[in-house]
Amino acid sequence: MYIINSINPNEQLIGNVNPKPFLKWAGGKSQLIKELYKRLPITIIKTGLIESYVEPFVGGGAFFFFLKKNFKINKSYLFDINRELIVCYKVIQNNINELIYFLSNLETEYLNYSEDKRKEFYYKIRENYNLQRKEFNYSNYNSDWIVRATYMIFLNKTCFNGLFRLNKAGEFNVPFGKYKKPTICDADNLIEVYKALADTEIICSDFEESKNYIQKNTLVYLDPPYRPLNNTSNFTNYSEDGFDDNDQKRLAKFFKEMDKKGAYLILSNSDPKNENINDNFFDELYAGFIIERVKAKRYINSDGNKRGEINELIIRNYER
Repeated sequence: MYIINSINPNEQLIGNVNPKPFLKWAGGKSQLIKELYKRLPITIIKTGLIESYVEPFVGGGAFFFFLKKNFKINKSYLFDINRELIVCYKVIQNNINELIYFLSNLETEYLNYSEDKRKEFYYKIRENYNLQRKEFNYSNYNSDWIVRATYMIFLNKTCFNGLFRLNKAGEFNVPFGKYKKPTICDADNLIEVYKALADTEIICSDFEESKNYIQKNTLVYLDPPYRPLNNTSNFTNYSEDGFDDNDQKRLAKFFKEMDKKGAYLILSNSDPKNENINDNFFDELYAGFIIERVKAKRYINSDGNKRGEINELIIRNYER
């Protein structure tokens, strides 16, 4: 059992572990970090200081954790419309001891089971998670949030392919994953994530709400649900509402408005030219800005033969 009596966010408690996403997250940006880093404003690279950072689609938070480890950020604001994700971030920020305690107990129990028993246990937790949602109070932080975050992290670490997917009813519907020894409670990393979230405001909202926190010289990284390249790569259902082409157009309008404020904007998305060289959807939406194509690996596709290296887009509004 992993129990910690007190935690100071400025104190090195467990080794010198680099914070990383605490969830497996489809579309996570771990593999793009080097490319994003190379495109940071030169003033930030030279000074090592980011006065204000805003991420309107935090997701797994890979780039945020990288920045927190390597730069001083005076104030950061993380947004996501996915309520379940925000529950986890807020619980890590406010109740790290209890979360580690519950996850550790779940991990011990789960790993002691046979595969058949694990499967049965997984579906029971999934059922409890979906039932809890019906009466869950997302607007009032309380002890139920700790249980919900525990369930979500457990399901994420033990479900098939580490997916987070909701059906139209808002229920988590990913099947059981056959992992021999999954790490359900990564206490070292959870504590580093807790420390990274110091001086960070976490907000459950549509990306447009973040405009109230963006001003001149704010660094903004936009990582929306990617526009699907084809029908087999459509994994944008991280909330009940999804994210379609109209939302992509709404985001491009937002990008232009924040550009007028004088913010530093970096955006990543899929490149439709991987499938259709004549598809200029993003080239037209972001005409006048810097559009670059970089290599990335596609990990999520129902056809295993189509998982490989493709281009992704990085779009920014400034010269370095």
